[in-house]
Amino acid sequence: MATITLTISALPAHVRTARLMAATVARRAGIAASAIDEIRLAVGEACSRAVAAHKLHCPTQPILLQLIDGSGSEAPDSRTDAASRVLRVNGSAAQRFEVVVSDRAPAKDTEESAGASMLDGLFLDGDDTPPGGISGFSPGLGLAVITGLADEVKIDPSDQGTVVRMSWPLAAEPPSDPRSN
Repeated sequence: MATITLTISALPAHVRTARLMAATVARRAGIAASAIDEIRLAVGEACSRAVAAHKLHCPTQPILLQLIDGSGSEAPDSRTDAASRVLRVNGSAAQRFEVVVSDRAPAKDTEESAGASMLDGLFLDGDDTPPGGISGFSPGLGLAVITGLADEVKIDPSDQGTVVRMSWPLAAEPPSDPRSN
């Protein structure tokens, strides 16, 4: 299992770099071509959320992005520690490509805190734009989008930051042609 770690500054311009890196590594890991755009969008949402949180709380701290190719002998699903459990949204597979975005902004001051549902309050009343949000939408909308794009998602908010863990199954080997035997 190979892991690539990328540390980015909390600047919106670096979100594009994170998206491009994730798409490139996913392609090399063997992700189906149809899932590459989903990965690019999910990583962009996770990194944009982290950049917005850092702007408010810790603008000088870096954001950590880990890209994990689970095609090796130990897939992420084979771990048994409590921290590795994920919300199975759309399915599972033994070999996975995993992306972990970690920020250092305290989650208790954001709308994505553990006590609030990701889908509660997606639309805001009035014209005020929330910190880190798009006019008319709460910052939690990005997490809802990620949940819809990734095959498995785990979001761990804490006082030390939020960890967004997303994964997708690696493309299955094409079946061998029975006529070739």
